[in-house]
Amino acid sequence: MLIDVRGPRFSAGITSVVLAVALLAGSGALVAVQAAVFAVGAFAGLRYAPYGVLFRRLVAPRLGPAREREPEAPVRFAQLVGLLFAVVGAAGYLLGAPLVGAVATGLALVAALLNGATGFCLGCELYLTVRRALPARAT
Repeated sequence: MLIDVRGPRFSAGITSVVLAVALLAGSGALVAVQAAVFAVGAFAGLRYAPYGVLFRRLVAPRLGPAREREPEAPVRFAQLVGLLFAVVGAAGYLLGAPLVGAVATGLALVAALLNGATGFCLGCELYLTVRRALPARAT
């Protein structure tokens, strides 16, 4: 499935705000909420991801038709990577290891900021690297 390239950047922008607030507040609960958002995108698909729904319903109609599309799989993988960092971050905060929480949340924030500001998706690049490294399946 192909998706509008502007959607993941929009989502990364919202994610950046959520993670920045969580980092400043030291809020494991807020990081856990972001983890849930990542989980929906990774497992149910971007069509159901909350920020993707906001983009499709409120933002995309005002921007006009997409001129560029990309495969959904790398972005879903990036959501999975974000989920892993957010789970570690939330667990760190909620289980009394705030340094672990801050580092994991900060790393996720850096990746989200990079994607939101420049369109460069670290998780997507990791997906492509993993795909290249794995042997091709016989069909």
